[in-house]
Amino acid sequence: MPLALDQLLSALNIQAPAIELTDIQLDTRLLQPGSLFLALKGHAIDGRQFMQQAEQRGAAAILFDNFDAFTPPQLNIPCIPVPALAEKISELAGRFYNHPAEKLALVGVTGTNGKSTSTQLIANWAELLGERAGILGTLGNGLFGQLQATENTTGSAISIQQELARFVAEKVSIAAMEVSSHGLVQHRVSALQFAVAVFTNLSRDHLDYHHTMQAYADAKRLIFKQAAPEHCILNADDATARNWIEHMPQSVVYAIDQRLPDHSGPFVYASDVKYHPHGITISIHSSWGDGVLSAPLLGKFNASNLLAALAVMLVLQYDFETLCQTASRLQPVTGRMECFGAQHQPLVVVDYAHTPDGLEKALQAARQHCHGRLFCLFGCGGDRDKGKRPQMAAIAEQWADTVILTDDNPRTEDPAAIIADMRVGLQKPESVYVEHSRTKAIQLALSQAEAGDIILVAGKGHEDYQIIGKEKHHYSDRETVMQLLGARS
Repeated sequence: MPLALDQLLSALNIQAPAIELTDIQLDTRLLQPGSLFLALKGHAIDGRQFMQQAEQRGAAAILFDNFDAFTPPQLNIPCIPVPALAEKISELAGRFYNHPAEKLALVGVTGTNGKSTSTQLIANWAELLGERAGILGTLGNGLFGQLQATENTTGSAISIQQELARFVAEKVSIAAMEVSSHGLVQHRVSALQFAVAVFTNLSRDHLDYHHTMQAYADAKRLIFKQAAPEHCILNADDATARNWIEHMPQSVVYAIDQRLPDHSGPFVYASDVKYHPHGITISIHSSWGDGVLSAPLLGKFNASNLLAALAVMLVLQYDFETLCQTASRLQPVTGRMECFGAQHQPLVVVDYAHTPDGLEKALQAARQHCHGRLFCLFGCGGDRDKGKRPQMAAIAEQWADTVILTDDNPRTEDPAAIIADMRVGLQKPESVYVEHSRTKAIQLALSQAEAGDIILVAGKGHEDYQIIGKEKHHYSDRETVMQLLGARS
């Protein structure tokens, strides 16, 4: 039964009338009779401007930010000031939806790279073992294999609680959630009870928002401070995580390269990794036992993602031997080192890599499986961190035999200016191709590649759109690759 307004606000020691509420909303367009509207001052829009509209659309009451000298309009519904409202939305929504995170095993995964793959692997593994699993993240929200597209990696504090409540209603026992640095800083997950929190790695990204790498790292670490998870899992191969492990001695560590002889807590180490044309085989040494598992994933970083998922399943008390036996049935993740092509064709790998570290790891992974030439096709987003553009070009030139620069999401920037920024990082710019059309760029790569070669198409992964100016146009690397390979076969 939904809480009335007075019951909802009693947790904040705020008095309010006993008004029945139907739901909570941040967007006036979603209001219905009986809604509680939260008039929040955001980064781009001040929701307090829409309080009269909220009343007209049937809102039963309004809570508003009162951190400044704002005077609310005279309305016929209760308008209640709440100090630091943004920081309290997660708690209010959790209380309204009866704390759904406490009724399932909620796993939060944060880090620059690996969030989508790790959460998908966790949910996939749980499904293989007979559980109902939910996912919240970049690829969508919903039950495993039934995701609905989302705008952001981490939704609003309200939408997260709503989605978790739906999971509980659908008898989900484990939910794997990508947690972005934006979501942590903006308190969208502050009241969630995580059973497990995972940190995968830290590399350059989102500096247009966080400004410094230290601020970015501090944002990521909030997942362990805000939510106080029952189990903390850290990637010992990552320098930032190694700095944290000293202060989190009972955390579970996982690693491929780095061993921590002084670590007294649980561990999951890869003692050996073998790379096959269409997968990996990992020898595991862990606090839960030793064994071998194989999975249809490409590259060293996916071996790391697999270890992260394995560590999560182990702390949630899934059987080690059963996990090893079922790993071969895990599914590759859409747009994450996803392979296309037949034996007589070059292998085309579509990946979401859009950061310097992500691109380097994707190229290193492709190189480990490549017996011929390695092509790299990528672009950089407009209206975003310009500093990574020359870095990514330099990385592509270092690892690939042939580089093709193309458009990503140019947004409101001139695509030629973006390419010019990228070319600054090249040692031999005359050897690099430029083709603004992604379709034509893929055609160019396929016209030169042969069987045994690998073409890495990086940057967009699962996305089915391209943003030019302020408009979204339908475009999918996956669809384009399948179409062009089909025409070539």
